[in-house]
Amino acid sequence: MKPALALKMGQQLRMTPQLQQAIRLLQLSTFDLQQEIQEALDSNPMLEELQEEATQDSGEEPTSLDAPDEAADTTGDAEPAENSSDGSDSSDEPPPPDPEIDGDYEPDSAEHLSSDNISDDLPVDSAWEDVWDDTPIAPTSHYSDSADGDDNYLDTRNSAPASLQSHLEEQLNLLSLSETDEIIAITILDGLDDDGILTIPLEGIAESIPPEYEVEMDEIEAVLHLIQHLDPIGVAARNLQECLSIQLRSLPIETPWRDAAIDVICNHLDALGNRDYSLLLRKARLKEPELKAVIELIQSLNPRPGADFAADDTEYVDPDVIVTRQKGRWMVELNPKSAPRIRVNPEYASLVKRADSSSDNTYLKNHLQEARWFIKSLQQRNDTLLRVATKIVEFQRGFFEYGEQAMKPLVLHDIAEAVELHESTISRVTTQKYMHTPMGVFELKYFFSSHVSTQSGGGEVSSTAIRALIKQLVADENPRKPLSDSKIANLLAEQNIKVARRTIAKYRESLMIPPSNERKQLV
Repeated sequence: MKPALALKMGQQLRMTPQLQQAIRLLQLSTFDLQQEIQEALDSNPMLEELQEEATQDSGEEPTSLDAPDEAADTTGDAEPAENSSDGSDSSDEPPPPDPEIDGDYEPDSAEHLSSDNISDDLPVDSAWEDVWDDTPIAPTSHYSDSADGDDNYLDTRNSAPASLQSHLEEQLNLLSLSETDEIIAITILDGLDDDGILTIPLEGIAESIPPEYEVEMDEIEAVLHLIQHLDPIGVAARNLQECLSIQLRSLPIETPWRDAAIDVICNHLDALGNRDYSLLLRKARLKEPELKAVIELIQSLNPRPGADFAADDTEYVDPDVIVTRQKGRWMVELNPKSAPRIRVNPEYASLVKRADSSSDNTYLKNHLQEARWFIKSLQQRNDTLLRVATKIVEFQRGFFEYGEQAMKPLVLHDIAEAVELHESTISRVTTQKYMHTPMGVFELKYFFSSHVSTQSGGGEVSSTAIRALIKQLVADENPRKPLSDSKIANLLAEQNIKVARRTIAKYRESLMIPPSNERKQLV
């Protein structure tokens, strides 16, 4: 064996930087895309953002779908967005005429009013002495509040809400507690969970307090009783029974069915949790209307008094695609607010010289090429997203017309064949992309679902449609005799839908529907 040179020809697929950039932009969500565009605007001087008035005439034309009776005649692929990188801005309008510059200046009417033209004998409503007062005027509370709000606006706009512990500490600071009681109270507050339930036993609280305070169990119980009657009432309870009992005992004595509700909570809470109403009627010695009133009173209580203070980070969804119905036709268009429009700066682009090889010109050339690639990748992303969304609306026209029960089985392969793209591309373009419809905002992945064979074996039903049917059957059931999973499976079999009982249980749990024994109610 010896080293040698050989010439070989072959084909190999390589991911170019342009293709990598297009794939990365395709799978970004709206929020991430906005950040990517902002980073490109900050790093590339050749890119600039089009103003709102400049984009009014260059928006995307919506893609329309025919009415339901013309399902076969649908539009094809959407036209790509116009290339805004040509360096021209056709929406620029000449500035409005300026009378001073154009020579047609006319003096303002205020200039006609001079001291010579105004008479000193004009009547007035009051004299200067009637309104002047050299006493300093203290600012009103409304003014001071608004000023403080303006000063602290930037600090409080994104500030975290008050926690349960801080809310209780503010109330404890208003009480005259001894140093020992303050130590006990702080230790109790540290043992609360997000629901406001005390998770540490009293013995553990006594052990965590320094021994020099010589705390006894009676003192801990007294401080605990004090905290349990702060706002929110029932906080620091050790279990659900104690929490509800504290809230019931804090109600006025004349509250209807207060004593009966306390008896049910203290003695028959397990039967109430299992919805064993026959046992409750017998043990509590109540009639059915009376038990119903007692249950309504108990349901008005708050079993999680600290849940209102838990951090709730609300996430808002900015849809990528908007679907509307206009004159019997479904219109599909991209959301113009989902991402800002950008273009190549024409002034900087004109500075690039072809024959110049200086460092400055090379710098401008490289950034100009990167800007054009970036804009082209954005256009390809928008075009692909619009094509895929249009096909989804075309496939799921029944959903837009009649709701979830008319959803058809759909997989990525069906859309990939329709738009002539790879399944991986369809997966990227439908991930974290949202569609605004008259029925609400849905992720594009929502319209894809597996299929279930019919009873006769001659058709298929979408799993989303089956979930909608289960939800409808549960909503229409008799509250006294809720439908079991087996009964729901039998009812679906009567509609030519073959679903096993365990599948019904899985779909029911995904819909957050409790089992039949927990849905039983008194009418």
